[in-house]
Amino acid sequence: MRGILFCACLAGMLLAGCGSKKRASRPDPVPTGVKTASTATGDLPEDTGEFIFFAISSPEEYIRTFAPIAQREMQAYRIPASITLAQGLLESGFGMGELTRKTNNHFGIKCHTGWEGDYAHHDDDARGECFRKYNHPMHSFRDHSIFLSSRSRYGSLFSLEPDDYRGWARGLKAAGYATDRRYPHKLIELIERYGLQKYDSEVLGTPIRREAPVTLSEGIYNTHRVQAGDTLYALSRRYGMSVDELMKINRLSSSALAIGQLLKVRIDSNNK
Repeated sequence: MRGILFCACLAGMLLAGCGSKKRASRPDPVPTGVKTASTATGDLPEDTGEFIFFAISSPEEYIRTFAPIAQREMQAYRIPASITLAQGLLESGFGMGELTRKTNNHFGIKCHTGWEGDYAHHDDDARGECFRKYNHPMHSFRDHSIFLSSRSRYGSLFSLEPDDYRGWARGLKAAGYATDRRYPHKLIELIERYGLQKYDSEVLGTPIRREAPVTLSEGIYNTHRVQAGDTLYALSRRYGMSVDELMKINRLSSSALAIGQLLKVRIDSNNK
C-alpha cells in the first residue's frame, strides 16, 4: 500500500513540477491521452520525434522539477537520487547549459560505441565530440540509470549503501566518469548545499543521512552562486579575498563568470 501511495504522489509531483515550465509545444510532460512507452521500471513519454525542452530558471527550480524523476530512477536502479540530481545540476548547468538546451542531455553522456539513437556534436574535451540526444528529459534520466547500471566499471558502486552519496561521488570519479579530480567534491558540495539527501531518505523511508562537514586541504570555504552583475573583483572585496586567490581555489582560467555558477569563497568572521 505504501508503494502505491508513493507512486501516486510521485506522479502528482511530476505533473505539478513540470506543468508550469516553458516547453517547445506540449502543455504537459505526459499529457492525458498520449501513449507512453511501457518499460519494466515505469512509463516514459513516447518518443514522437518532437523535442520537448523545459526552461529552468534556477538550481532550486531544477531540483523541484526533476527530483520526482530521480527518485523513481532510484527505486528502479538503486542509484541515489541525490547523486542523480547533483550530476544533473553540474553537468547540465541546472538544465540551461548549451549542450542540454540542444540535446536534453543532462549528464554529458557521449555517444560511445553501440549508441544508435539521435546525437549532436558539441565541443568538450575535443572539438565536435558526439553526444547523445533525447527528445524528452525523462529519457536522459533513464539512459543515465542504464548507463551506470549496465557497465561493469561502475559495479562496485552498487555495493554501497543506497544513501551513501559521498561514497558514490568518489566512486564515480575512481571509475572514470569524469576527468576533473575535484568532481567528487563538486557533487558533495551540491548535495549538501541543497539538501538533496532528503530525496534518498524519502525513497528509503529512513532518516536523512548526515555527514560531518568536509575540511578542504586549502581551508574551509563556503559557496557563492553567481548573480547578475557579479564580477571577480566585486566578490574579492565582499569576501576579503584577492582576485588571484578566487581564481586559484576555483581553478578558473579566465575572469568570465556565468549566472548560477558556484564559487568557493572564504569563510571568515565577517562572512559566516
